[in-house]
Amino acid sequence: MVDAIELDTAKELIEAAEEQAEQIDNPMVITVANSEGNLIAQHRMDDAWLASVSISRNKAYTSAALDMPTHELAEPSEPGNSLYGLDTRDDGRMVVFGGGYPLEKDGDVVGAIGVSGGAVEQDREVAEAGVEAWNDLVAEDEAAVASV
Repeated sequence: MVDAIELDTAKELIEAAEEQAEQIDNPMVITVANSEGNLIAQHRMDDAWLASVSISRNKAYTSAALDMPTHELAEPSEPGNSLYGLDTRDDGRMVVFGGGYPLEKDGDVVGAIGVSGGAVEQDREVAEAGVEAWNDLVAEDEAAVASV
């Protein structure tokens, strides 16, 4: 039963995201974190930017910490909006642009994925491949439980 994300599961999500990064020919850094934003696994593809190591980890952290995709923070954190300056909080770990997504099961955030290495749209596309893999695992788990 998938209630928490273990290392083997994190590796599957990273693999799915890496396949998408290869399809778009853009090396990425892919991070999977637990529900508290703590690192479970991280993978830096060959030639991915060094800066993307911390950015992807912080995207996963932000998404887990706030239970939301990081791209949803872009507008609220612009000057004059209610979350302006969010990216300077929490020791600078908050990321307010796309590429971080919560991983949910039964309405609860059980982890997060963060991707960095391309344009924001590319980061989102690759992270979404990991989210899709997670959702497939959750659906398989629910089907197995239902058949018992």
